[in-house]
Amino acid sequence: MKLLTRAGILSRFYSLKVAPKVTATAAPTGAPPQPQDLEFTKLPNGLVIASLENYAPTSRIGLFIRAGSRYEDSNNLGTSHLLRLASSLTTKGASSFRITRGIEAVGGKLSVTTTRENMVYTVECLRDDVDILMEFLLNVATSPEFRHWEVAALQSQLRIDKAVAFQNPQARVIENLHAAAYRNALANSLYCPDYRVGKVTPEELHYYVQNHFTSARMALVGLGVSHPVLKQVAEQFLNMRGGLGLSGAKALYRGGEIREQTGDSLVHAALVTESAAVGSAEANAFSVLQHLLGAGPHVKRGSNATNSLYQAVAKGVHQPFDVSAFNASYSDSGLFGIYTISQAEAAGDVLKAAYNQVKTIAEGNLSDTVIQAAKNKLKAGYLMSVESSDGFLDEVGFQALVAGLYVPPSTVLQQIDSVAAADVKNAAVKFVSGKKSMVASGNLGHTPFVDEL
Repeated sequence: MKLLTRAGILSRFYSLKVAPKVTATAAPTGAPPQPQDLEFTKLPNGLVIASLENYAPTSRIGLFIRAGSRYEDSNNLGTSHLLRLASSLTTKGASSFRITRGIEAVGGKLSVTTTRENMVYTVECLRDDVDILMEFLLNVATSPEFRHWEVAALQSQLRIDKAVAFQNPQARVIENLHAAAYRNALANSLYCPDYRVGKVTPEELHYYVQNHFTSARMALVGLGVSHPVLKQVAEQFLNMRGGLGLSGAKALYRGGEIREQTGDSLVHAALVTESAAVGSAEANAFSVLQHLLGAGPHVKRGSNATNSLYQAVAKGVHQPFDVSAFNASYSDSGLFGIYTISQAEAAGDVLKAAYNQVKTIAEGNLSDTVIQAAKNKLKAGYLMSVESSDGFLDEVGFQALVAGLYVPPSTVLQQIDSVAAADVKNAAVKFVSGKKSMVASGNLGHTPFVDEL
């Protein structure tokens, strides 16, 4: 269940054609089509297939794979980053040109998204063209060729990708935050380390695919496509590699601090501790706490002025600033804390005021009205996130990978409602008393160290 914000996502988009093998169900004529329920199947080999026939004019299919950067080790760091870029390269069934030109010819799109835990290959097209893009999706995800000259030509893009992403200070802070907080696994960056640029080999890419792109680590999710058809495709084309593959190490939280002195006038700072794994009751409590403190504006360039963190800081700081609760949850761990942006001279005051506000909640100063308002915000945010096709596809896919099942929105709302005031207080206590991790970037002359808070 995704009640939390997944921190750090990379995407790459393409637009291809091939012999028909998958056909979307035609919308019934005459009477208006009736809404269908989500169909969910788990095959004996562990592969999960889920679909919703919504009779939309476009179809969307996603292949979710547990193959994010957390599964890299010290010898192949950056492999998942290059693998994302390699989605446009020649496969055993189609050339790079054929893939790109074929997708463009039908006005489709093939996108590849990576998080610390998962890789997601998604195609979107008109219903009549789903067979074309589905075959390219299977080629790209399961039959890569990784020709040496094509891989070598991509190496420079690794550094460009990272440089573009790190123009945003928040991206740098979040990457450093995971490196400071964890000893392994989740400490791995979404981006290839500089010393590995030019050294990620086709052999490493093949090894990564062979050991992580297995049936038991995959979920195939479709919107606007027949479930029997999708199941048939999965059984026929995604049964090539069985087993669990390389499981990867359990994330070990350590706590630490990284300070990046850049001289920027604005200071970005994050202070967190370990929270809870996604899908747990404790994770739900941290989600409610996040929305009680302030999860940030839902409208672009909106204001945080109504959240409790902002109001607490505004009492003592009279310079522009921004503050919100940070919440990231993973399959075996999570991070919760506060994220602040402020002028350099006010950085210490903003951090301390925000931290003191969480301490106040940890003391139990909560009313039922405040708790209910936070729950309502969380439920509204969750429901809005699954209103779009992209959001719903992601929700079903990530649930399938984490738990091997699908929890409908009605159940999610019940789980949120079941969070008690004592649960929220305990979550705040865990943050206040837990071992902290902190990252700060900017002119840090007035920014306290983690042991000074």
